[in-house]
Amino acid sequence: MNKASTNFFQVVWALSVARTKEFYRDRTTMVWALVFPMCVIAAISISFSDDHQEIFKIGVYQQQPPLILNSSIQQLLAEPFVVAIDYQDFEKALDRIRHHQLDMLISAKEQSKYWVNDTSLKGRALERLLLSAGASEFHRESVSGRQIRYVDWVIPGVLGMNVMFGALFGIGFVIVRYRKNGVLKRLQATPITPLHFLTAQVFSRMLVLLIVAILVYLGCNYFLNFLMLGNYFTLILVAVLGIFSIISLALIVASRIASEELANGLLNFISFPMMLLSEVWFSLDEAPDWLVSISNLLPLTHMVKAAREIMINGAGIGAISHHLWILAGMSVVFLGIAAIFFRWNEK
Repeated sequence: MNKASTNFFQVVWALSVARTKEFYRDRTTMVWALVFPMCVIAAISISFSDDHQEIFKIGVYQQQPPLILNSSIQQLLAEPFVVAIDYQDFEKALDRIRHHQLDMLISAKEQSKYWVNDTSLKGRALERLLLSAGASEFHRESVSGRQIRYVDWVIPGVLGMNVMFGALFGIGFVIVRYRKNGVLKRLQATPITPLHFLTAQVFSRMLVLLIVAILVYLGCNYFLNFLMLGNYFTLILVAVLGIFSIISLALIVASRIASEELANGLLNFISFPMMLLSEVWFSLDEAPDWLVSISNLLPLTHMVKAAREIMINGAGIGAISHHLWILAGMSVVFLGIAAIFFRWNEK
């Protein structure tokens, strides 16, 4: 390793250590990062401890162009206590049946079949309603799988949301504050380059967020014992790529803005759509296609979906590889934009 490379890593390491010390010396920020997500998860667990639902959910596997359903199915779907959800991905619909998120699945292509979970009481009740409508020609297909509690489903979203806020405000807001207070201007007078500075910021924040996410995960798991069927290494890989992509997005906001008020507004403008549209709190299965398309443009969406597939379905790297590639691609694009626009001061 040559002298230039050695000096680069020494500078990055010194800046990273300084930034990390700044974080843990701010006790209020550190306590907030650890306690807030635990409180949110505990509140959700208490609020949604009763899984009783007043309506039935039937998935309809429907490819384009839509087919006309027979009269027995139409009669059942027309009942006021039934909600029909269209799916174009049959395997996704089957997963919903396995996890008791759907009570019955009907295929528009194979209208003589229906799928129910053997352990779902609501599925069996719907089965009787369907057969009582005179549809004796229907054939039953059994699906097995354990029920997923809401807290099991929402945990990846809450952890991802905590990471999102830590990455956006921990990078974007801090760098803007540095620029406003003249810290960046003083650093510009040193041999430190923008590459040194930004690399140190990314490395420090990623390390802090990863440690915080692990501690929150372990703490919540101790009290709630939520579901984890996949590999922890794969889950950490998703966390690293997700954190990196969101940090890269924050760097765009912080690239040359000097107003803390403007930065705060922009970061909230970015964070709240991600919190609402990235399936943190609820699934978008029933949302219109245009809303799902917007959701797929957000890095938090792919981070949460990949983590949920690992934790709930035990998915491996191959099954979530498309999410990983999208996160990596977003990171490259965001970093490129941030590098082009970054300035030590606002001019």
